[in-house]
Amino acid sequence: MPKVKFIEADGHVLEVDVDVGCSVMEAARQADIPSISADCGGACSCATCHVYVAPAWRARIGEPNALEADMLETVDNPGEGSRLSCQIVVTQELDGIECLVPAS
Repeated sequence: MPKVKFIEADGHVLEVDVDVGCSVMEAARQADIPSISADCGGACSCATCHVYVAPAWRARIGEPNALEADMLETVDNPGEGSRLSCQIVVTQELDGIECLVPAS
């Protein structure tokens, strides 16, 4: 079972076991990560699941599609590796992916 590593703004690290096919957002909700509210439930329509994907993982997940790119324009403090966690589907190849969680 793949793991997703969430690194919160205060430095706290939480590793979560995730079923293949789940989104990183679903993993965050299961882990009760407070900064990822995921208000739209994964419909890519709110950007409340924003994370920064660590550099080593960015090529593996590819670039955001046009809809996600538009939503990323609405996040506070967008930056390198900004992604909506609802759009990252966990595969075995993503075992250990690191996502930095914004403070809010």
